[in-house]
Amino acid sequence: MTKKKKPVLTTLEREGKTLGLYMTLPAQLLLLFIVAFPLCMQLYVSLSWWGPLDGVKWYYAYESLNWFGNYGEIFSDAKFWGSLGRTFLIVAVVVPVEFLLGLGLAMLFADKFPGKRVFYSIMLMPMMIVPAVAGYMFFMLFQSSGPINDILSAISGTKVDTVWLADPDLAMISVMIADIWQWTPLMFLILLAGMVGVPEDQIKAATLLGANAWHRFWRIVLPRMKTVMIIALVIRSVECFKIFDILYVMTGGGPGVATKSISVYILDLTFKDLEWSYVAAIGLFILVALSLIAVVGIYYMQAAQKKAEA
Repeated sequence: MTKKKKPVLTTLEREGKTLGLYMTLPAQLLLLFIVAFPLCMQLYVSLSWWGPLDGVKWYYAYESLNWFGNYGEIFSDAKFWGSLGRTFLIVAVVVPVEFLLGLGLAMLFADKFPGKRVFYSIMLMPMMIVPAVAGYMFFMLFQSSGPINDILSAISGTKVDTVWLADPDLAMISVMIADIWQWTPLMFLILLAGMVGVPEDQIKAATLLGANAWHRFWRIVLPRMKTVMIIALVIRSVECFKIFDILYVMTGGGPGVATKSISVYILDLTFKDLEWSYVAAIGLFILVALSLIAVVGIYYMQAAQKKAEA
């Protein structure tokens, strides 16, 4: 079996490659500094007991190396697993609700109706609000003397003075409602883009053959949207896992630890306990976990794409 000869480049092609390398080299070096250096620094610090109170610079962390001691501590840290469990609970409830609401709205907006552009703009407004501002809005809404209780009082005909953010269960529900309100438009936008991309001629052909709206959606639209759906679910799951602004403004992780997510737990470890090496280990642990979730999502996305093309 003969080896394939490498194509001979002309002088112009070689000069073009060299010029391309020189033009992109500054950006590559900047990216290397922004991404690789902090990551290596974090890995180095996570292998020690170093902290800001040690009185030495971070690059002297080798003086207190413990290798994988911090990583071993993660598995015995009940507070860490508690905050991680609450975070997964938020993701498990919020993301499916946002997906279903976004899918329903995308189906509605796929058809033409009067005032569609106006309603489209209104639908996207929550997503454009700064999360901390949205958190403060819902913090005020869920006060015992706030609008939510006033509406419930008007509906029930009795005085409702529920203390939403002081009750462990209701505080978690309030945070979930706020997140759903703000980020359902993102899911709606992604799913609508996928729905608009479905070939219109296939839908018209199915309509002529007598297929109703449900059959058209189930047999034509849905199979061609699998890739977009997986993208939407992966992106939103990863982002929801990092929930912080809304939650911190509304409850600060309370009452007690009822709404303390992994982000709030890391904040407390960083600025209250000053356990920076342990925080570095937790950060890398979460990075690997989220990367695995993303890899699984990409695998299913590619499988769905191949199936749709077949």
